Amino acid sequence: MSETTETIFSKIIRREIPANIVYEDDLALAFKDIHPQAPVHILVIPKQPIPKLADATPDDATLLGHLLLTVKRVAEEAGLQDGYRVVINTGNDGGQTVYHLHLHILGGRQMAWPPG
Repeated sequence: MSETTETIFSKIIRREIPANIVYEDDLALAFKDIHPQAPVHILVIPKQPIPKLADATPDDATLLGHLLLTVKRVAEEAGLQDGYRVVINTGNDGGQTVYHLHLHILGGRQMAWPPG
């Protein structure tokens, strides 16, 4: 995968596919997952595509930090005061199905461990 590879998330960023967007700024977009795995399941994506976390470079450090702070903000706005889980699936064995880096915010119920 390359940064020019088209994904469903690229289409959501460009508003070619509808999404239930809950947050947006110049660097990130957050929207509700269409197949939620918890009462609250929100995806946070960078507008600048990185195919997977393993492809991130030191030049992406500021963007990666921004994504984590965006997760915090979105989780607070979603009312997840009792906690939440943040998941980044990376690569085939990690369960990644869309090759555009994305962070899952899962909350609204007690999370089990190990996750699976």
